[in-house]
Amino acid sequence: MKAVITVIGKDTTGILAAVSKECANKDCNVIDVTQSVLDGYFCMIMIVEVLEDSTEIKEIETSISKAVPEMVVHVMHEDIFNLMHRI
Repeated sequence: MKAVITVIGKDTTGILAAVSKECANKDCNVIDVTQSVLDGYFCMIMIVEVLEDSTEIKEIETSISKAVPEMVVHVMHEDIFNLMHRI
């Protein structure tokens, strides 16, 4: 299964590293990532493949949120993301 991860907040050092580390801890393979800094705000969208069937989306989101508590983190199953953005 794939998931979409978004991370937004004040830019600081190590955000990508912390999020990537938590993805690895939850058996998620990073497929693609885009990030930018807009007027001091860090914005990232990451597509991951969840390798372990037993890993829950909410569990991944909680783990990442704890790793970067100052950021707003959302993790969504790819199917839900696609349905939300369908015309």
